[in-house]
Amino acid sequence: MFQKIILINWKLIKTMDPNAPKSEGYEDKDSKSDPIIGKIFFSKYKAIKKLGEGSFGKVYKAEFNGDEYAIKMEYKSKEQGLLEIEATIMSYLKGPNIPYIKSYGYSGNYNVLVMQLLDRSLEDLFNKYTKFSIKTTCMLGYQMVNILQYIHDRHIIHRDIKPDNFVMGAKENNDRLYILDFGLAKKYRSSRTLIQYPYIKKKKLTGTARYASIHALEAYEQSRRDDLESVGYVLMYFLRGDLPWQGLKVKSKEDRYKRILEKKKETTSEELCVGFPKEFYQYVEYCKNLEYEENPNYEMLKQLFLDVIKKRKEKMDYIYDWTTNSDLQRRKDSKKKDNSDNESENEKNNNKKEKEKDIDSNNNDQIDRLNSRKLKRDITQEKYDKVESVCCLMYVYKLYNFNYIYRFWIL
Repeated sequence: MFQKIILINWKLIKTMDPNAPKSEGYEDKDSKSDPIIGKIFFSKYKAIKKLGEGSFGKVYKAEFNGDEYAIKMEYKSKEQGLLEIEATIMSYLKGPNIPYIKSYGYSGNYNVLVMQLLDRSLEDLFNKYTKFSIKTTCMLGYQMVNILQYIHDRHIIHRDIKPDNFVMGAKENNDRLYILDFGLAKKYRSSRTLIQYPYIKKKKLTGTARYASIHALEAYEQSRRDDLESVGYVLMYFLRGDLPWQGLKVKSKEDRYKRILEKKKETTSEELCVGFPKEFYQYVEYCKNLEYEENPNYEMLKQLFLDVIKKRKEKMDYIYDWTTNSDLQRRKDSKKKDNSDNESENEKNNNKKEKEKDIDSNNNDQIDRLNSRKLKRDITQEKYDKVESVCCLMYVYKLYNFNYIYRFWIL
């Protein structure tokens, strides 16, 4: 009996721990009794499994016509309306590393967003592996900067960069990194004039304190530099396993933000990146020293990660610490399919071009034949006209001579 009680308590502790690693087949215990399971949204998408829950609402896996999607739900009563902001920004961005949206609307007491279903987040993978290799971290860092460059070029900043908001693609896209959760995102400049909004101090932090930039923790208006600085902290979190400002003893939420800010200011870039390639130090130091309106050198930042991979004689092959043989096989099959599709498409285009050539040649031949016929007709007509004109002249000449002789005889 005593052993059963211990086992039950251990299970409760494990399920209560939000950072506990979850297996791939993990499903919430309450999923079976969840009233959302089995419900159909927009007369199409049937919720089949609960994937997660947070302060924003809930996320479910749904299916329609054999395809799987993610359904994100938010209570209508929420004042923020973050889901509507997220749907609007994602629809506006539409990029290769942005999940595509299928539907957005209202259902009962919820705002509902139906979007592309992805795989595990980097936070879930980190909980499983506790640390990432330098190669994996560089490949992730390269993609993160590339994604932010795409978003920033479209006048948007994310403002909540953290491992939970970066997710690996599913199935054939399992080598691609995606970015999620645009509920706190906003425009940082005018899309017409490209003038950035004023640098002002706000009342509170926007984002996650652990990965937020120093300026964001001081509650200043954020810009591109803050997103990039947050990426630096995320990457060092992956390499180190933790950050110096984790586990601080605090009394309240405000005290926590204050202590984290102090610790971040105290910790130099050298101390944060000690024991790792100098390129990570260069990345963090560069981002911390960017001005509010300064245009970041994205290409230089991406090159830092490529340099690390090159120096270590590795390849940018997108084979991560968690990549399996089945993942690689799926990629090969997908690549073969793409190649065959391209070949068939090229063949169709070539056949089409050949047909067009044949049609053109036939048309040209027909035009030539018509022209030759016309030419023959013209030549024949010209000959006929000449003969006719000669005959007419002869007739006139004869008539003229006859009349002349006739008149001469009368006279």
